[in-house]
Amino acid sequence: MARQPHLAVDTESNSLHAYREQVCLIQFSTPETDYLADPLKLKDLSPLAPIFADPKIEKIFHAAEYDIITLKRDFNFTFANIFDTMQAARILGYKQVGLDSLLAKKFGVAVNKRYQKADWGRRPLSAELLNYARLDTHYLLNLRDLLQAELEETDRWRLAFEEFGRICQVNGHTENGYAAWQRVGGTQKLTDRELTILQELCRWREAQARRMNRPVFKVIGDRTLVSVAQAAPQRYDHLGEAGLTLRQMDLFASDILEAVRRGMEARPVRRLISPRPDEAFLRRLDALRQWRKSTARKMGVESDVVLPRPFMQAIAEKDPKDLAALAELMPDSPWRLERFGEKILELLKK
Repeated sequence: MARQPHLAVDTESNSLHAYREQVCLIQFSTPETDYLADPLKLKDLSPLAPIFADPKIEKIFHAAEYDIITLKRDFNFTFANIFDTMQAARILGYKQVGLDSLLAKKFGVAVNKRYQKADWGRRPLSAELLNYARLDTHYLLNLRDLLQAELEETDRWRLAFEEFGRICQVNGHTENGYAAWQRVGGTQKLTDRELTILQELCRWREAQARRMNRPVFKVIGDRTLVSVAQAAPQRYDHLGEAGLTLRQMDLFASDILEAVRRGMEARPVRRLISPRPDEAFLRRLDALRQWRKSTARKMGVESDVVLPRPFMQAIAEKDPKDLAALAELMPDSPWRLERFGEKILELLKK
């Protein structure tokens, strides 16, 4: 593989079946053959590190960000020179950018979706699963060639190249230091006391998921956890009214009631309230958002292809006055600076 100028890559993880997900399979394809590497069997994957980091070897992924995050997290790999066929399709304005849709459109290949949620941590893997995994990279080399040709024809290859470089820089950590309750949706209307109960429930759920080796959502879902925090049940017969199933009540009733009790007695959680941005920032952000939407419509792409949200937020906040200042807020994106820089500065002046 180290002698290949282009190498297709994919991974399979067990995120739906384990408390701590891990990469369970790595697929590679060259023009001659397909390889499946088993990280659960191989004790040392360090020989792959130079391949992923080598700028002379192009690594072709579909939806690369997740694969790169997991490979960085589990093996501390670094990446240079990738091609992301999903991102390429988005930049070209494809409406359906899933691999199954692209393979059907370009090669007439029908992918069986029944294995998408398989437990890749189980061994042995069936012949059907192995073949499904192999197909994830088997056509990527040819798909890459077709999409690059289209990117060059539409003068969007430079933009795609920039985006591939940005994807290489994603980190291998997804929690960003937030407490467990802060990663739960639907908490906007909870009182401080209800948030405190939710905090205790989340702590219990994390511990329970670890003991059972299950994802936290397979213990109790976020929506039910929020409902329990709001209801603050004191007795077993109140748990059903809060949305728990009979099985959940049989398994976890005493633990949940104890977590609620701790939440009722603990020092209240204080929700961090961010100060409202000033009106000038909000006006700039709205103007950029409207321009981005209009430009995306003309290009036939999603809005973030025109200007990724981090760029838009930074520009609205810093209010650059010239191209040099704007360039600092759009690192490694000279195509966007060249195409849209003057328009963005004109927009800000208004």
